[in-house]
Amino acid sequence: MKMRRDFDHVPERQREELARAVQILQAGFKEATALSTSAWKKSGRILRIVLFGSYARGDWVDDTVSGYQSDFDLLIVVNDKRLTDVAEFWHAAEDTLIADPSIARPVNFIVHSLEEVNAELARGQYFFTDIVKEGVALFEASGAKAFKTPVPMTAEAALADAEKYTTFWPSHARSALELARVAQGNGSARDAAFMLHQAVERAYTGFLLVRTHYSPATHNIKFLRSLAEDLEPELRAVWPRDTREARRRFELLKRAYVEARYSEHYAISEADLIWLGERAEALIAAVETACAARIAALKGET
Repeated sequence: MKMRRDFDHVPERQREELARAVQILQAGFKEATALSTSAWKKSGRILRIVLFGSYARGDWVDDTVSGYQSDFDLLIVVNDKRLTDVAEFWHAAEDTLIADPSIARPVNFIVHSLEEVNAELARGQYFFTDIVKEGVALFEASGAKAFKTPVPMTAEAALADAEKYTTFWPSHARSALELARVAQGNGSARDAAFMLHQAVERAYTGFLLVRTHYSPATHNIKFLRSLAEDLEPELRAVWPRDTREARRRFELLKRAYVEARYSEHYAISEADLIWLGERAEALIAAVETACAARIAALKGET
């Protein structure tokens, strides 16, 4: 199945940023594999870099009043599943994307092999099916095999998966929220921050699985938030972005996954924990509502 190549609907400034992002990803991958003596690493290739989400569809948001700004979302397709290891092959490019002053908005990316993507298309998985149908190929290697034509998932299979995810993930998120409250009550602020992070991560993971049957293997709640809000704009109201304080607190929560456990310099106030706990509670409630609506819609299709 051929990919779209046109993205004239994207403003010139953003097209320049995307071109720079592609350069960084290619250069980072080349550097990560250049000195390898392993045959499979030396023959490693990026087959495609695909823009998906709001910038591919043309419904991105850049709202200076609310502070909401759509991210760039990219799928990198490689020729070997072993090359999808972010820590080994992509961490340097990830750091460069964050630091590059010529890119004004976050660039999120996922990495999968062509075999993995085609396997998901064969079972009708919504996430990759939408990428193939709506995405824009920013780069395609010469001779790269086309994606397989997606096979529609049956309504019965979609409902069964969605019900399974709904049964597990929202309650899993609430469990983490309760543990955060216990830690906060015991005066263990860092443990409370970490568990609040887990509550938010689990809520977004559950939502994405119910809606698309896919969630990236990441603990980056900013990326998960971006993917979820792209699908369900109502979720944007959970995290205010119009003040520096609100943005600071979300970043503090994002950092908690690593720093609250391992950095002696990580500090979070009682006021921060209260605010973040309220936002986590609101997120879980919003996700539960959205998941229930999705289940109801799928039941109407069966």
